[in-house]
Amino acid sequence: MTADHEPTPPPTDETHAAIDAVWRIESARVIAGLTRMVHDVGLAEELAQDALVAALEQWPQTGVPRNPGAWLMAIAKRRAIDRFRRQERLDRKHQEIARDLETELNSGVEDEALLEEQIEDDLLRLMFVSCHPVLSTEARVALTLKLLGGLTTPEIARAFLASESTVAQRIVRAKRTLADAQVPFEVPGRDELPARLDSVLEVIYLIFNEGYSATAGDDWLRPEMCAEALRLGRILAGLMPDEAEVHGLVALMEIQASRTAARRGPNGEAILLLDQDRSRWDQLMIRRGLDALERAEDLAAEPGTYTMQAAIAACHARAARAEDTDWERIASLYGLLAAKQPSPIVELNRAVALSMARGPAAGLAVVDAIRDEPSLRNYHLLPSVRGDFLAHLGRFDEARAEFEQAAELTRNQAERDLLNSRAESCANGVVPER
Repeated sequence: MTADHEPTPPPTDETHAAIDAVWRIESARVIAGLTRMVHDVGLAEELAQDALVAALEQWPQTGVPRNPGAWLMAIAKRRAIDRFRRQERLDRKHQEIARDLETELNSGVEDEALLEEQIEDDLLRLMFVSCHPVLSTEARVALTLKLLGGLTTPEIARAFLASESTVAQRIVRAKRTLADAQVPFEVPGRDELPARLDSVLEVIYLIFNEGYSATAGDDWLRPEMCAEALRLGRILAGLMPDEAEVHGLVALMEIQASRTAARRGPNGEAILLLDQDRSRWDQLMIRRGLDALERAEDLAAEPGTYTMQAAIAACHARAARAEDTDWERIASLYGLLAAKQPSPIVELNRAVALSMARGPAAGLAVVDAIRDEPSLRNYHLLPSVRGDFLAHLGRFDEARAEFEQAAELTRNQAERDLLNSRAESCANGVVPER
């Protein structure tokens, strides 16, 4: 057997790491550009994966090219041309696509500014397609992480504690749904934009929240998920610089993520906000968040819900010590947020702020008013918050029962440990630290 036909050796660890890094950076741009050309997000992802396989085969021998994104795109275009030409019955549409691809591939060096502008347009379109309301929330999250985050199916499955087959089926169904619904690869028009943008922001924030406060598993938080949501948010802010709520969401995520290092103890145990060592908060992220908040407030005559939540987070970020927190302002902001977006969870947060500003009895009155809300029936933070108020009022037996109920409801082991510890404190007649 000649050297030309010998199997390609597996990439070295160093090359593999380089390819993985390139894929995370460039995959969304490649998929976005291909989707514009072939008008099918599922096919675009397949072609991009073909290009990745080619990179795994060739780069260990040739090295990583100077412009890896352009290399991947060129290979993917060639694969697309080959695929369309192999079909026994080429319809006119595919002939035109193949011809356009070949023309673009052979056009030589393009104007870099125009090319970059085109890539940005394609990325924005891909965000709106991945987060299209025709898809379920779970499908939007999975597809966004796959196409825009460059995560593998196993990585997405691990992040959400789901089986790989479930996530794979979710992604396949999402792409089929988009194809069947003939969702156009475009930025929504002015009339559709607010609702469609809300969907994009919701998906990014859901990804962030799963990292910030994991709903299940052993980990209190998953910083890599927060980082991915922040990356997507920053990209969106760059693509839509005049949309106030985009900056509001980025501000909220930056400020919340700034506390990551202070939220876990040496053994991974959860540390609540008021007990955190604020010297461990990331001041650079706080400054970025405050800058984004200022921009959001400047852009909108009336703040949106993400901007309001960012303003609340900013109250904590500006307080050098927990006792310096402006709880009256936070309670007021939650009141404005509740008026704009009525929600029992917002009311629960307002209750906490009121208890800090005016005492536990004020908070308990608000909590008891929403105690029978059906949407809070299995929400562990309701008995957790109520238990805290009762403990500070000296009603330890009731407080212990609330903490025990909260521990049973949560699916996160670190949070369960914390709640059981608080129940034990109440059993001993000791007020748990906030």
